[in-house]
Amino acid sequence: MKFSGFGEHAIDFYDGLVVDNSKAYWEDNREIYNDDVRAPMEALLAELSAEFAAEFGKAKVFRPYRDVRFAKDKAPYKTNCGGVIEQGRGGGAYYVEISPAGLRVGGGCFYLESDQIARFRAAIAEEVHGPAFEQMVNKLRRAGWDILGNQLKTKPKGYDADHPRIELLKHKSLYAARTWEPADFLHERECFTRVRKAWRELRPLNEWARDHVGVSLRTA
Repeated sequence: MKFSGFGEHAIDFYDGLVVDNSKAYWEDNREIYNDDVRAPMEALLAELSAEFAAEFGKAKVFRPYRDVRFAKDKAPYKTNCGGVIEQGRGGGAYYVEISPAGLRVGGGCFYLESDQIARFRAAIAEEVHGPAFEQMVNKLRRAGWDILGNQLKTKPKGYDADHPRIELLKHKSLYAARTWEPADFLHERECFTRVRKAWRELRPLNEWARDHVGVSLRTA
């Protein structure tokens, strides 16, 4: 099925779920989730896979259920629907999400295991791949992307405080993201066009992550 936009009730469904995050609400509105959210997300990822999944990873839609085993918040359902194309966590990712906030896209290293952090910093520290990565990040920032991720407050062990890329070396994860507020485009073909254009902008960052960070050997 060719993607033609999310269903007209997609945002309303999540607005309601924010107010009433209960099994009763979910069961009463399951058909809306399946038809207006889940099915369009699957169609979007399937169509984008032709360009972005080859030699990079597989597409998947995240489960709608929260893991509440160790969480203080016991709300059972996620208030967003996310999809991703990736080989494994950390080694680059093409991400898309719909929620009450609108449409969110992102890419990069959302989470890094200790072995991935070591490779990430080693590549940033050296004088070929490090400057190239810094240029990618700066280009995305100038284009309106938010550069996010967890950071150390001080320099990482083994690196000098005056390293020219010390702020990047402090990162324990690093990714780019941008959001469009809810509007008519969400329910039209334009939604596909926006995601594809954004993911193309993210391609250099993701390919750098794939080539220099890769999947974790700890979880492989």
